Amino acid sequence: MLKTLLRGTGVALVTPFTTDFQVDYTALEALIEYVINGGVEYLVSLGTTGEPPVLSSEEKRQVLTFTLDKAAGRVPVVAGVGGNNTASVIRDLETLPLDRTAAVLSNSPYYSKPSQEGIFQHYKAIAAASPKPVILYNVPGRTGSNMSAATTVRLAHEVPGIAGMKEASGNIVQCLHILRDVPEDFLVVSGDDHLALPLIACGMDGVISVAANAWPGIFSDMVRLSLADDFGAAAPLLEQLVEGIDLLFAENNPAGVKAFLAEYKVIRNVLRLPLVPLSDDVMRQVRDFAAKLGTAR
Repeated sequence: MLKTLLRGTGVALVTPFTTDFQVDYTALEALIEYVINGGVEYLVSLGTTGEPPVLSSEEKRQVLTFTLDKAAGRVPVVAGVGGNNTASVIRDLETLPLDRTAAVLSNSPYYSKPSQEGIFQHYKAIAAASPKPVILYNVPGRTGSNMSAATTVRLAHEVPGIAGMKEASGNIVQCLHILRDVPEDFLVVSGDDHLALPLIACGMDGVISVAANAWPGIFSDMVRLSLADDFGAAAPLLEQLVEGIDLLFAENNPAGVKAFLAEYKVIRNVLRLPLVPLSDDVMRQVRDFAAKLGTAR
């Protein structure tokens, strides 16, 4: 059951690149070791933080296979398979190596701004085609449309194979409606690093995090303490990272987290266009925060 298997911190892995913009598998292995040794509960490969729009189909297959190989027997892996062309998403579900994955994470269609019925039918078709349980992903800030609580609840109750939800609307009232009305065994995790602690207090099962790339130890400790209802111990850990989390999203994601990981010598600070590294001013703030935080990551 995903609610048990994926309880805690999942990390939405970045895709490292070399200076000539090829996928850097040496750095990807270093990142996987870094976050697993830091204590995260599972990995998300090819999530939106992994820059999948600029990866070829073959690169996606290779990145997922590599991640599965390195995580095998250690932590579960969730595969990001989403888009705004339902037929194309279904083709990806049929061609990606999903046999060893725990689940598929699929973002609500971006740019097209479908109606709530369109979103429902999109996910219904994906669930019918997916060989693995599907985790819905609502992130209005990136897709341009919000998947309502009513649509989420309808999918959770009516569509076999829909097993969880990553909710990143930032709307706590919407989150409360989802938590109240979905089935008891339905996984619900935060997609907002800032809100992970309060949303766990409301009943969520954890988080799929960007911040856990950079600070897997502090962040996953904070989530575990929150899940144990020890918010007095969890809150100082979140407070320690608030400034850093702000910087992750100051210009774009994953430019912020790649900058921190480069400061920590885990990967190079390279992105593929149209994304570019952080501006000099924000990069100075990243270096200052990294120096202030020190080695306790």
